Formats: sequence, C-alpha cells, structure tokens
Amino acid sequence: MTEHLATEPAEQAAAMMTAAGMPRMPARAMMALVAAPEGGYTAADLADRLGVSAASVSSAVQYLQRVHFIQRRTRPGDRRDRYELAHGTFYGSIASNATVYERMAEFVTRIAQEGREDAAVHERATEMASFFRFLARRMPQLIEEWEADPRAREEDRSV
Repeated sequence: MTEHLATEPAEQAAAMMTAAGMPRMPARAMMALVAAPEGGYTAADLADRLGVSAASVSSAVQYLQRVHFIQRRTRPGDRRDRYELAHGTFYGSIASNATVYERMAEFVTRIAQEGREDAAVHERATEMASFFRFLARRMPQLIEEWEADPRAREEDRSV
C-alpha cells in the first residue's frame, strides 16, 4: 500500500465496522479520519487516501455527518471544507441508542405476545426483548462510569 492510501489497521477496522452493519464507504472514511492529522482531511484528501471517487467520499461524509460521527470545519482563507471526527463520537452515539433498544424491546415483546401459543417463538422473543431492555438500561450507566473514572479510560488504552 502506498503512503497516501489508508493504512492496513484502518482498513481492517473499517471491515469490522462493515461486518457490524455500517456501510462500507462511511466505515472506511471514518477510520481514515481516526488516523487524520490535526485539522482532519478535505474531501479530496479522503478520496486520495482511500483511492476512491469524489462522489463516493461525498456520500460517505454525508452519512457520517447525519449520524453525528464527523463534523465539517472551515479554515479562514481556505475555501475547502475539512472533516474531522466529532468529540465523543462513539460513546455519545451508543448512549443515544438507549431509546432505540427500548423501542426494539417493545416490538419484540409484541412478537412474543403474538407467538404465545408457540413456546419456541415466545421464548426467543421474550429473551431478545429482555436483552434489549438490559442494553437500554445499562448503556447510559456504562457511559457515565467511563466518563467519571479517568483511570478506567487509561486502563483500556493499549497504546
């Protein structure tokens, strides 16, 4: 790989994010921005770094802005926008999903109720609803613990 292309670890991390459900190009763009120097990258920088078209980058940054993972910045005297990761990207996004988990639990509970006559359906759906409620309840607490204890953040850093 040449220097201007994404690094292997960034590509591997993007592949993991894609496997977890994030669209491929936004995952690659986000990982490139994780490795970006201070001030981020322009869209042209991202296209060059990733070896893709400007249209691909445009769609990716729109997606990442929509989910609040990145932000667009301008510099005085520079007409080109720059993109960088938003502060608190991951934990903020995860914490805000608590309501999504709760809604999922509601829908899956309805599946359990409708499938009450089939023990297997009822058991699967009840367990899944319970898991989503657990996530909804625990995610905000985990984020609070992580933010409140700087030692916990340091212990988890491998670099």
